[in-house]
Amino acid sequence: MRVAGEPSLDYAQLAALVAVAREGSFEAAAQALHISPSALSQRIKALEQSVGGVLLVRGKPSTVTPLGVPLLRHAQQVALLEQGLLSQWQSDGGADAAKAATVSLAVAVNADSLNTWFVGAAADFVRLTGALIDVRVDDEAHTQEMLRRGEVLAAVSARAGAVQGCRSLRLGSLRYRATASPGFVARYFPDGLVSAAWARAPVLRFNAKDELQHRWLRRLTQLDVDPPAHRLPSTHAFVMGCEAGLGWALNPERLVREALTCGRLVDLAPEHPSDVTLYWQASRLRLPLLETLTACVQAHAREQLLPGR
Repeated sequence: MRVAGEPSLDYAQLAALVAVAREGSFEAAAQALHISPSALSQRIKALEQSVGGVLLVRGKPSTVTPLGVPLLRHAQQVALLEQGLLSQWQSDGGADAAKAATVSLAVAVNADSLNTWFVGAAADFVRLTGALIDVRVDDEAHTQEMLRRGEVLAAVSARAGAVQGCRSLRLGSLRYRATASPGFVARYFPDGLVSAAWARAPVLRFNAKDELQHRWLRRLTQLDVDPPAHRLPSTHAFVMGCEAGLGWALNPERLVREALTCGRLVDLAPEHPSDVTLYWQASRLRLPLLETLTACVQAHAREQLLPGR
């Protein structure tokens, strides 16, 4: 029983907070909720007054403050619990499927996992639950930050240490091959893989956070080599860029196997693949939908990732 005078949470206001965090702006969030931007702003303002602090910082994108993180996580967890209850009610004959509310489960995934194995896990999850999935993409070393900020309830991460309130499950390793076109090799490595050649041969980077190629190169050469870099924010563009002679890059082995076999690409260092161990970090709360997604992710990881060491 709530004591008189205690603040209470208004779930329409919490939904506004979730929408802004998901959409990145007040305008897009208002459109998603089918309300006016002024109405959405009023809901956020009322929620801030209720908790006694600023919850959102307007910007591009708008971001949730540390005070807003636990509220954001709570709102997402409550939505999943309600969806689980509705699903159970529906299965017992108490609700029409067409009338059942459907939430969107937000997860963070690195682009290479999304383009090699994660979509299959997502498809199984949707088939089993009928729920929606909202995938956010970032570098595997940084997806954990979205989990820490409360923007998602689970993440594929290269970091083993669990975020507070979450569990970390080892998935396996995604193997990469350092690849380039034959023409690129002839142009930049005529004398073999010498340090001077590595220093001038252009490399591909996904974005400013992408250090995968540079870490591998430092391990290979034992030198702090910093080659010129092209930016291509797409997993498939990495493969295409390598085939076109734009640069060299580490590509998931599954995506370049045929090109290597056909000779469109060359493995620059066959004895030195790069294995990135991935982890599934998710809320410790045993939310039915999240548990189902976790099971689907683990199943596809067992099938398509290396066991790792």
